[in-house]
Amino acid sequence: MIEVEQVLVHEDVLKENFVCNLSKCKGICCVEGDSGAPLDNDEKAVLEEIYPKIKHLLNEKGIKAIEEQGVYVVDEDGDLTTPCVDKNKECAYVLFEGGITKCAIEKAYEQGIVDWQKPISCHLYPIRITKYPEFDVLNYDRWHICHDACTFGRELKVPVYSFLKGPLIRKYGEEWYKELESSVAAM
Repeated sequence: MIEVEQVLVHEDVLKENFVCNLSKCKGICCVEGDSGAPLDNDEKAVLEEIYPKIKHLLNEKGIKAIEEQGVYVVDEDGDLTTPCVDKNKECAYVLFEGGITKCAIEKAYEQGIVDWQKPISCHLYPIRITKYPEFDVLNYDRWHICHDACTFGRELKVPVYSFLKGPLIRKYGEEWYKELESSVAAM
């Protein structure tokens, strides 16, 4: 691991390759899993604020799930997440376009309807953050459904941290990312 300010970055984030390949996976990460997308506590208020603005982009099942469960839920493990359609099905915020699963929040962001792109856990995937009182740990989450993204990343020679430059800057800032790049170059 390397330390960048109060963030420990696992070497897999630096050495493994990854580039999402939606033409292959069809956005299955928004559909599969044990629960919805992990949320930070401050994202609850954002979801409450933007839901009325993005509701028209959601499908009927997603709206029903949100109306019944709320814009966020606490899952069986006690974690704050997005609600899911049915039990452990797709995230309530997904939409399907041309056979590909997409995020309605991100679509609203791209259309200028909201100024929040999507939950940071979604934006940073396949990095998962483990939070401790004094620091964060960034780990690379290996999931079989992302096999094509790993293959594509190896073909393009793009490490995880490079693929996720924008989301990492969103989370930790430009200076933090520059320090990360310097630390990697010094390895």
